[in-house]
Amino acid sequence: MYKYDLITVLGPTASGKTDMACKLAYEINAEIISGDSRQVYRSMDLGTGKDLADYTVNGKDIPYHLIDIRDAGDKYNIFEYQQDFHAAYTNIIGRSKTPILCGGSGLYMESVLKGYSLINVPENKELRKRYENTSLEELTAILATYKALHNKTDVDTAQRAIRAIEIAEYTKQHPAESLEFPPINSLIIGIDIDRELRRARISKRLKTRLEEGMIDEVRNIIDKGVHPEDLIYYGLEYKFLTLHILGELSYDEMFSQLEIAIHQFAKRQMTWFRGMEKRGLHIHWIDYGMPMEERIEAIKQLLQ
Repeated sequence: MYKYDLITVLGPTASGKTDMACKLAYEINAEIISGDSRQVYRSMDLGTGKDLADYTVNGKDIPYHLIDIRDAGDKYNIFEYQQDFHAAYTNIIGRSKTPILCGGSGLYMESVLKGYSLINVPENKELRKRYENTSLEELTAILATYKALHNKTDVDTAQRAIRAIEIAEYTKQHPAESLEFPPINSLIIGIDIDRELRRARISKRLKTRLEEGMIDEVRNIIDKGVHPEDLIYYGLEYKFLTLHILGELSYDEMFSQLEIAIHQFAKRQMTWFRGMEKRGLHIHWIDYGMPMEERIEAIKQLLQ
């Protein structure tokens, strides 16, 4: 029996966290709970980096949770994630298995590690109608009247900004409505990867996924009836690939802008993880350059 109730593996995009978490799960007979805000969506595989092949280690399938649980086009949120996480976590613990939370969505992961008190915010059709033709710049200014804008993804698109205003307005009107979960005693492992190596891996991975058919993946989702605006809402790959498919960006423009956006995203991820440490969560950083066997052994030592 370990002295922790959960193992958390986090790191920026392209740091190989899924591969390491799965190999650790194989060694200690654990199951993975995804800590990624976009891998919940079906059909969104290459763009969200599900890397499902990593979940087979030495011929053994590693069980995973919170991947492919919603349809593309849905609007999944952190409140729903908390509930889904705890359902999976309770299920795994109930079977005397060890849960491993693995991902890069810092806010989602921190919400379950620290037990954030959150509110389930319903759709406000009147508010959405009011702001449907408002520019992103104006929406950003409106959102800033509610709160300090620490999370730039809130204003990545107009649709996201309107949702953030919707949440802020509801929270203001209903301050007492919240759902609370207890903090979790977790061993937190972070993958420490050199900035230049991270950038090189991001660029290489982007080229590979485009070669593997990421544009067709997005086109197929649109062909199935998902509105382009709903894909743009997800940001990063789905935003820029959709704009390319719509003819608003050339291939070279799409690649260049998306590459820059992913590099910026990885930088924001690391900033969030450092903030988690300042907010009281201790992260054991493991060097990406360390051989996998040594990394797994180091984690096993920390568990005892």
